[in-house]
Amino acid sequence: MKKLLFLCICIGFTFTSRSQTEEKKWNIGVHGGVTQYHGDLGRSFYKTDQAFYGFGGLSVSRYLGKLFDANLLLSKGTIGYDGSNGTNGGFKSDFNAASLNLRFNITAPEYIIRPYVFAGVGAILFDNDVNFHQEKIDYMLPTAGAGINFRLSPWVMLNLQETFSFANKDRRDGVVDGEKDSYLSHMAGLTFNLGSKKDADLDGVSDKNDECADTPSGVAVDKKGCPVDKDADGVADYLDTCPDVAGTKALSGCPDKDGDGVADKTDRCPDVAGTAALKGCPDADRDGVADLDDKCPNSKTGARVDAKGCPTDSDKDGVMDDEDNCPDVAGVVGLKGCPDADADGVADNEDRCPNAKGSISNKGCPEIAKEDVKRITFIGSKLFFESNSNKLKVASLSQLDELAKILYKYDGANLVIEGHTDSQGEENFNMDLSQKRTESVVEYLIGKGVSKSRLTGIGYGESKPVASNKTTLGRAKNRRVELKTNY
Repeated sequence: MKKLLFLCICIGFTFTSRSQTEEKKWNIGVHGGVTQYHGDLGRSFYKTDQAFYGFGGLSVSRYLGKLFDANLLLSKGTIGYDGSNGTNGGFKSDFNAASLNLRFNITAPEYIIRPYVFAGVGAILFDNDVNFHQEKIDYMLPTAGAGINFRLSPWVMLNLQETFSFANKDRRDGVVDGEKDSYLSHMAGLTFNLGSKKDADLDGVSDKNDECADTPSGVAVDKKGCPVDKDADGVADYLDTCPDVAGTKALSGCPDKDGDGVADKTDRCPDVAGTAALKGCPDADRDGVADLDDKCPNSKTGARVDAKGCPTDSDKDGVMDDEDNCPDVAGVVGLKGCPDADADGVADNEDRCPNAKGSISNKGCPEIAKEDVKRITFIGSKLFFESNSNKLKVASLSQLDELAKILYKYDGANLVIEGHTDSQGEENFNMDLSQKRTESVVEYLIGKGVSKSRLTGIGYGESKPVASNKTTLGRAKNRRVELKTNY
């Protein structure tokens, strides 16, 4: 029996489950068993050659603490001793008994197997008819023993118990002056936990003790009711992508040794900070190729590079893309990779006249012949308008036709038309009139096919005289149109 009890205690420490707890404080049970006698007539404890006398009982237990509870056992049956094989005689008596015991549980409520020891007091009424006559009652001082509860479910336990009861009298076996009577009961039964534990999140930890009362269903929790966090990184295992190694909340519980925001498990360069775009690897020359893969790690910042990180020459003109102003079209080395269709030394993207060979000073356009410059100036002096009007006189139209032809010849040249008046009349009127007259010239030239972008009209009114406005001749000279070309 002692070996069996020791074995059960050892097994009990390896299993845990729900049990009678603060939330389930009451427990009731039904029991049955047999009794054995020890006294003046003989000793039958743990002997099988004596008759066994049966009994049944009911129990009520009350939770007192994690390891203690109080137990009331009411039982009814037969006690006796069969002396037919000896010389001392025997006896047999019906009884009703009650005992109140304090139990000490060796294991905590969460264990499936809970061995215990107990001690208390009781009384036995040796009368089948329950006649409470003093002579029929013996007091058990004390009762003591041990037992074990096996958890079958959160609510049902299998109970095995050995109880030793020591009577205060020596009279039930017919021998009064000898050894006081004592009894042993071998008992087995089923007990039932009563009450329900308040556990809103159904994690097995009562709300009273649950520090994380809103844990999602099915998530493993610790004794405090909080989700398990094996690596203690502040991220619960059910949310932790790396539950076995401490990490950061920002990376769902995964570590980041180099602190670049890329978890080590996906970081191609976990020991040196890099960028998320390059899977945690650095890019010293910022060409979009990680240093780990870059065959030209010191290429010019922002340069076009190939898959190996080396500068490219997309248009195959001998000028690398990082120095080529026109990387998508073959050009001239001296012009930073840009083409020069008319071979005048001015790259096409800067050449005002890309299809006509010109000079660098004229932005790639040809010089205007001196005779054409003189002719343009002359034409300007032959432009006339109706009196106090911006309407061109008919004689001026042939001059403008000739001007348009000259402008066709130099399609990169621009023309500025300046209008002037004498001092007769209001100054504001003269300013407005001169502006409108230049605009009349612009509109006529546009009508002849000259691009508007090449023409600029500016009215100066009477602000720029070239002669005195006090004489008729001087005023006539001041009423003029000047034409100027430029690139």
